[in-house]
Amino acid sequence: MSRKLKYRPNVAAVILSSKYPVASEILVANRIDIREDAWQFPQGGIDEGEDPEEALFRELKEEIGTDEVSIIAEYPEWISYEFLNKHAQKKYPYDGQTQKYFLVKLKPTAKIQLKTQIPEFTDYKFLTYEETLQAISPIKRPIYRKVLQYFKKEGYL
Repeated sequence: MSRKLKYRPNVAAVILSSKYPVASEILVANRIDIREDAWQFPQGGIDEGEDPEEALFRELKEEIGTDEVSIIAEYPEWISYEFLNKHAQKKYPYDGQTQKYFLVKLKPTAKIQLKTQIPEFTDYKFLTYEETLQAISPIKRPIYRKVLQYFKKEGYL
């Protein structure tokens, strides 16, 4: 009999620059804890008693130093994936994550600051839709493609 997998509830942010909708520039950040380039969207766990929007704003403040964003849309479903072995050990007792994706726009007054209390990223950059799909970690590419295609189909990107 196989055991039921446990997924950590998580939020992820597709962050557009404050130039949106004139320009669709998507923020990606390079993880601090992985040697090779590991570009991704800011993301993080949902704490007990927290709803996904609360977690989104908290995680953005913790990871990029600002929560000055406006929510444009959210992906309609939760997306689950299993950790690779080395990540599963870090996130024990979870086997993977189930994520809620939000499309947000930075407010013009937002200032990104990666030197947070517990830094998670070494650098960030804004990319086009196509550049984003090329730059992000291959492990995350299928999920990011699905989410970005949805936002593009809905007319946001």
